[in-house]
Amino acid sequence: MLLRIEPVSARARTSSTAPGRAFIGTSGWNYPFWRGSFYGECPARLWLSFCAGRFSAIEVNATFYRLQERETFARWRNATPPEFRFAIKANRYLTHNRKLADPLPSIRLERDRARGLGEKLAAVLWQLPRNLHRDLDRLERFARALRHWRAVRHAIEFRHQSWFDEEVAGCLRQHGIAACQSDAADWPLWAAVTSDLVYVRLHGRPQTYASGYSAAELRRWAGKVNGWLGEGRDVHVYFDNDALGRAPVDALQLITLLRSRG
Repeated sequence: MLLRIEPVSARARTSSTAPGRAFIGTSGWNYPFWRGSFYGECPARLWLSFCAGRFSAIEVNATFYRLQERETFARWRNATPPEFRFAIKANRYLTHNRKLADPLPSIRLERDRARGLGEKLAAVLWQLPRNLHRDLDRLERFARALRHWRAVRHAIEFRHQSWFDEEVAGCLRQHGIAACQSDAADWPLWAAVTSDLVYVRLHGRPQTYASGYSAAELRRWAGKVNGWLGEGRDVHVYFDNDALGRAPVDALQLITLLRSRG
């Protein structure tokens, strides 16, 4: 493994001087156009294991589009080494169809299926639609419902700027939820840190989902990650600029930068 990590705990750290842990990878792995440039001749059935040998974690993107069976999660767990971790992108039914309304049934369903990952599930990302404006009451009800899934950490990716204020940040801090730092060309980034978990999604710019990150940009992100780690925060960084195969390249470069900085 390129970054050694320790078992995940959902409890907040008690000391700001305790070092955090870095989890670096890509958003998804099942991309046929990565064949050759990244996977080489590796057969598709081994692609997850291939990634697990190079990254310290991976964000599952498929869960956003389709609920996965518990057995599928268990298969992914068994295909990866003990220290490897997963983040999953929560299904869009609650975030996009229901707009967070009546959240508890969907949270329980997602939670019960994801138990197939066992201790390897480190975080859950809840991505909100770009046209969903700020609704603090709805966010508060959702945050309270997440208390029924305490075994993992949670992050919310806001894509409308109306959410970017201190009241929303305060709600997230109160419930121990991370504000996802989402870098893209098509929506603004909110650089708020609201918990001892920092969750970053790098979608690419100037072309969202496609553009690669320059060496200078990756050095800046490595500096930010090191700063958060030094504050005792766990940091997840996932590259979602997969359309032209840049995601795995950039993830490996960030890992190399972090290793070189100790």
